[in-house]
Amino acid sequence: MNHTHTEKKIKPVVPKVQELINASKSVILATVDADGFPNPSYAPFVQVGSTFYILVSFMAKHTKNLADGRKTAIMFIKDESATKQIYARERLTLEVTPSQIERDSEVWNNVVAQLKQAHGKVVDVISGMGDFILIALQPVKGSYVNGFGSAYFVDAHLEIVEHRNDVNHQAE
Repeated sequence: MNHTHTEKKIKPVVPKVQELINASKSVILATVDADGFPNPSYAPFVQVGSTFYILVSFMAKHTKNLADGRKTAIMFIKDESATKQIYARERLTLEVTPSQIERDSEVWNNVVAQLKQAHGKVVDVISGMGDFILIALQPVKGSYVNGFGSAYFVDAHLEIVEHRNDVNHQAE
């Protein structure tokens, strides 16, 4: 018995990178400590241009990693309850460069106001605490996946660079 395998071509879904970001209130963080151990976490964020800003406490391990400028990646991912196929969850993963924003600078004041607008009055309280710092997460590059056969390379401006085809479809 001879079975002929016909490969079904999967058509890429139109990328909706900004829609995924806009549907998120927090970003998943992946930082590395001084000993090379990963410290996953999350933080509420605001986006200004292609830069993401988070207000984080030194009580959390990831804050020192971020303040020290260690390797960092972030991820936005569609809610499981809204996902039809768990193996093909829509997600955006970005390598980012973290940098600390000087307290009471113009950028600090503008971003903290935006964080308050997005996340409420609690921002007034935590931004006044000495252990909280504002971190900018500047994208370098990344990938966006929105289904089987629908994966893309993303640039620092959150723009789609190219479709990840069979030749370029390597681990993220």
